[in-house]
Amino acid sequence: MVDVMFEHATIPSPDDPDAAFAAVIALRRLATSLERSAVDSALAQGWTWASIGAALDMTAQAAHKRLAPSKRKPAGR
Repeated sequence: MVDVMFEHATIPSPDDPDAAFAAVIALRRLATSLERSAVDSALAQGWTWASIGAALDMTAQAAHKRLAPSKRKPAGR
């Protein structure tokens, strides 16, 4: 479950590629974690894959293929 909120975050400058790339990776991981938690919650609440796909601006088939708990790739990869 995602339970961390960021009130203030410092965005690194693109002039510091090491810090900028590290921030990009951290944001991708946070987005993946939030997306997976939201999908799990939606499924528990009875949402259909069509509804989940529509909320994520993709087809039901694409949402299911990428986000179904049984078909997920390990986090952080």
